[in-house]
Amino acid sequence: MASINIQLPAMDAEHSIEIQVKVNGKKKTYNYRIEIFKWEECSQTDNRAQCLKEIINKYDQQWKVIQIGSPTKENIPIMFKQSKN
Repeated sequence: MASINIQLPAMDAEHSIEIQVKVNGKKKTYNYRIEIFKWEECSQTDNRAQCLKEIINKYDQQWKVIQIGSPTKENIPIMFKQSKN
């Protein structure tokens, strides 16, 4: 099994969730973050693809995009995984 699904509560923009996972009790830990971004935060509010690119390019480069969630009229959820150094 390469993935698990976790039911998350509804969230407003500017909130985040951090998830730590241990595999078979080993100390190896993976860090994930889900953030909700407002479309209005982008300079390209009429072009959502450009908006996503802008959000991702401005985000902390230690975090890599894993999944882009279903957008709403106001927000877009994005899941990130922390890169290993």
